[in-house]
Amino acid sequence: MNPLARFLALAGFAVALASCQMFTPPEVQESGFQPSDKPITVDNVAANNKLAELAKAQHPRILATYGGEYSDPKLERMVAKVVGNLTVVSANPTQTYRITILNSPNVNAFALPGGYLYITRGLLALANDSSELAAVIAHEMGHVTANHGLQRQQLEAEEGLATKVVSDVLGDSPTAKAALIRGKLRLAQFSRNQELEADAIGIKSIGEAGYDPYAAGRFLQSMSAYTDFRSISGATDASLDFLATHPNTPQRIDLAQRHARQFGAPGFGTRDRDSFLAGIDGLLYGDTPEEGYVRGETFLHPGLGVSFTVPDGFIIDNSAAAVTATGPGDIAIRFDGVSIDKNRVLTDYIRSGWVAGLDDSTVKQETINGNEAATAHAGAEGWQFDIAVIRAGGQVYRLLTAAPSASTSLETVARSVSGSFRILSPAEKAALKPLHIRVLTVQPGQTMGSLAAQMVGVDRKLDLFRVLNALSPGAAVSAGDKVKIVTDK
Repeated sequence: MNPLARFLALAGFAVALASCQMFTPPEVQESGFQPSDKPITVDNVAANNKLAELAKAQHPRILATYGGEYSDPKLERMVAKVVGNLTVVSANPTQTYRITILNSPNVNAFALPGGYLYITRGLLALANDSSELAAVIAHEMGHVTANHGLQRQQLEAEEGLATKVVSDVLGDSPTAKAALIRGKLRLAQFSRNQELEADAIGIKSIGEAGYDPYAAGRFLQSMSAYTDFRSISGATDASLDFLATHPNTPQRIDLAQRHARQFGAPGFGTRDRDSFLAGIDGLLYGDTPEEGYVRGETFLHPGLGVSFTVPDGFIIDNSAAAVTATGPGDIAIRFDGVSIDKNRVLTDYIRSGWVAGLDDSTVKQETINGNEAATAHAGAEGWQFDIAVIRAGGQVYRLLTAAPSASTSLETVARSVSGSFRILSPAEKAALKPLHIRVLTVQPGQTMGSLAAQMVGVDRKLDLFRVLNALSPGAAVSAGDKVKIVTDK
């Protein structure tokens, strides 16, 4: 268990909060989304069919887990064109599909029986042409057409749509709920053989549709590079990503390339790159304004109007129901908010039982940057904790820091973080802008380094530029090439 997980478990800070609500959908099979050998089209959802009703029920839960639907007519037309081309050559060309672009930075795609297809904006940002997008969608369609779900759970086919979504709702206002509702959606893994079969079906489909069949192996490599980039950057919430449920190996990439060679040597088929890049130009990248932004070592939330900074060497991960950060020496930080009565004394709130191992003698009232606050220390099972609770703008925020008992850095780190907490000015809130993917045409004299330097709001700019554009470390760009950058313009 990583330090942050131990911290949350030992300190009792996780979901049993005074004002939090937990919503768990009705219990269903844990084995994942199960395709049907009798596909239920979206048009037939109203029919008296249990499978269709289960399929219909999953849609709002998926939207809640993945940040809702991302609306961009230009982007939707581009994606729909790809789906349409694949449908014509699929095993079931009469199938009606409903494509939903999910408002999530995670890189994922999946299909439900009945023609529900989902793709995240994070995946669209990583892909580089229509053939790569087609490869991902065709793979998911392949699971459905191959009846993999029925092979896995034939006796429970009608109950085969299974998800377990837990959404932590923080705060009572609709705005707070909309901003902070996030959860985990666990999709069951297909077997390795089923994954390879879906690869084969998908590559055959994109080749027959006229797309570059080598796109499948190419995008698998891009996702692997993206995963490596995230692991180095310290991002910890990869559970909603494609590779969490779709095992990736060099052998799988090699097999994908061998399937592609059945259509001919590289160069067969179209990549339709210009159309794809035009579709994703302006795509939202990273966190939404409702979730707040991470800019280097600072977290800023324009909606809540608050900000704090972690010390050098710490990496912030804006995920799940809280903002977390990890740093040297197994020190972990968690930031969240809680709604309590405006007249409640903060020292009384700290003593109300939600802190495990509280040292009551350390509880004291303070003022932090002009805001009412209270602090305390706690300890449990080899760990020491610092708790800072701050009232600002009608909301109470908590900064919780954990370190091993032997650490001498807890006090320094905790005071640095809590001391950085402040209210954003109207001008600062107005100046905060979301990040977007922008497509540029390389000009004479420009290099990967100079193009990456134009990116804002992200760390390790050159590495990210290479990942987003599927460029190897030894690659170069040429005048006239089109490339993606991340910017707030």
